[in-house]
Amino acid sequence: MIVDVNLGSRSYRIVVASGALQSVGERLRELRLGSRAALVSDGAIMRLYGKTVVASLESAGFTVTTIDVPEGEAAKTLAVAEHCWDRLLTAGLDRTSTVLALGGGAVGDVAGFAAATYMRGINFIQLPTTVLAQVDASIGGKTAIDHPLGKNMIGAFHQPRLVVVDPAVARTLPEREFRSGLAEIVKHGIVLDADYFAELERDLAPLAARDLGVLERIIGGSCRLKASVVERDEREAELRHVLNYGHTIGHALEAATGYTRYAHGEAVSLGIVAEARLARRLGIADDETTTRQERMLETLGLPVRAPSIDVEPIVSAMARDKKAKDGRVPFVLAPRIGAFRIVYDVPTTEIHAVIASLGS
Repeated sequence: MIVDVNLGSRSYRIVVASGALQSVGERLRELRLGSRAALVSDGAIMRLYGKTVVASLESAGFTVTTIDVPEGEAAKTLAVAEHCWDRLLTAGLDRTSTVLALGGGAVGDVAGFAAATYMRGINFIQLPTTVLAQVDASIGGKTAIDHPLGKNMIGAFHQPRLVVVDPAVARTLPEREFRSGLAEIVKHGIVLDADYFAELERDLAPLAARDLGVLERIIGGSCRLKASVVERDEREAELRHVLNYGHTIGHALEAATGYTRYAHGEAVSLGIVAEARLARRLGIADDETTTRQERMLETLGLPVRAPSIDVEPIVSAMARDKKAKDGRVPFVLAPRIGAFRIVYDVPTTEIHAVIASLGS
């Protein structure tokens, strides 16, 4: 499947195909970029897929420098970005060169941030290896590193030249990491496409079992939905807020627990549950809309409860939400499956209540 992201001079393609990592060099050569490339990855991913990508690039005539970064959120620091800049300079990469991110969302974030800021921006390619990165983080040009007071606080918009998604990679992921990525797929169905959500409901069993045909179709569908939003709102003016469904509370939950208790998708799952309940409490959504969301998440093995939850740190973390305007935090809520509404000035008592409900 080929998904085009139409952004004028910044347009690019998302390639979704089993075995696609073997074609990276050929696809990069078709873009007519410079001959020097840097492949950024963590040690575990490099051992799994690094040889395949490096061999593909070298066979296409590219000189490749590999840059090792820590696994997970530990990669998203200024020190790691500086390490990337140092290696790019040492390897002699210039404005015609390309940075490739091979890994999950964290690798894509720091590699993309380094590419966006090196020489004021050089070519960037996304090679996502987690479901979360394949359907969400690799598409749209958002790059960032973390700050102790909040996730993704320091960053830039820098669109990739190409995204190569190999669904077969998802079959090698640890169970927890695989299921974590499914939360973003569920999110897309809830707020963007009722038919896609219904398709998910029909295919929950083969999806959870990682049937390759279902994976390719579902991941491709999510890429299509994400691309359609990015095309209409490249720099997150307002429409793109829809992609933050479940993230307003989810991100705050991650920050309040030091990014150690929950995987990102697990926090998003809990955020979806809380925000679905918020929509119901505000009279925006009915019981069935809320129930269908919780049932799907639970069936996929994602958390819908958070025992011993501490409400106040989560509410405090929400005050630092990047999407806030004049201190007003917007909530994306789903009045029904396949639709969304952006709501400001939600009463604090209601926010407290839905977060507290996660512990019951």
